[in-house]
Amino acid sequence: MTKLSDTQRILLAAACQRADGSVLPLHGSITRGGGITKSIAGLVRRALAVERETTDQAAVHRTNGDLRFGVFITEAGMTAIGVSGEDEALSGAASAQLPEIIDVKKAPIKIATVLTLLAQQDGVPMAELMTATGWLPHTIRAAITGLRKKGHSIQRIKRDGMTCYRILRAA
Repeated sequence: MTKLSDTQRILLAAACQRADGSVLPLHGSITRGGGITKSIAGLVRRALAVERETTDQAAVHRTNGDLRFGVFITEAGMTAIGVSGEDEALSGAASAQLPEIIDVKKAPIKIATVLTLLAQQDGVPMAELMTATGWLPHTIRAAITGLRKKGHSIQRIKRDGMTCYRILRAA
């Protein structure tokens, strides 16, 4: 199975839901900047998406003089996220069978896993968060800080000598 980042999964899933298969415009859950350019370049490099000429201004990724180029999903890209070509994904008819990219409970996003674990009444120890996400402690602490900045009220508690975290109030 192809290893994709969460951003790449969202880009490919959004492209499947468009009639032309364009990766752009970006889905509402993604903001421009940061790793978007690297994510798109990685998709093109691995042939999960292809760059080709377009006339649709919203789908333009780069320009070269008068030429406009967009990025479009390939058959390999659809396979990478579990959508087969027989589903007629690019026609828009199979949108019910496509991966949900809005519902956080179904999204393959590690932060959704963290939020689910933090919702436990007794809290969740750092070791369990590390096991569930594959992250190191400093990454988990950074994710918790990010959640706090987004308005989540997260409490740090001690349980059986271990530091645990739990959500008191969601944003």
